Amino acid sequence: MIVTLIVFTVALILSLVFIYYAITEKDLLKAAVFSAGQSVSYAILLHTMAAPDIAMTYLAVSVGLYSALLVFVISKTERYEE
Repeated sequence: MIVTLIVFTVALILSLVFIYYAITEKDLLKAAVFSAGQSVSYAILLHTMAAPDIAMTYLAVSVGLYSALLVFVISKTERYEE
């Protein structure tokens, strides 16, 4: 029980750190990577809440498809924010 709470707390704090870095980053590619890291942290949170099927679906969509789409769109535009 205590290990679950520790993992939950660490994943929550890690997701907040990734969110902060994704918002403040000027390089859009790095911001997309931080967004993917935040998604992995959320998947860990979902798994600790005993929802592994939702966590696996969330990983496939948010880390896989969403990140690939963001990298594709960034390649069509400017990489750095002015």
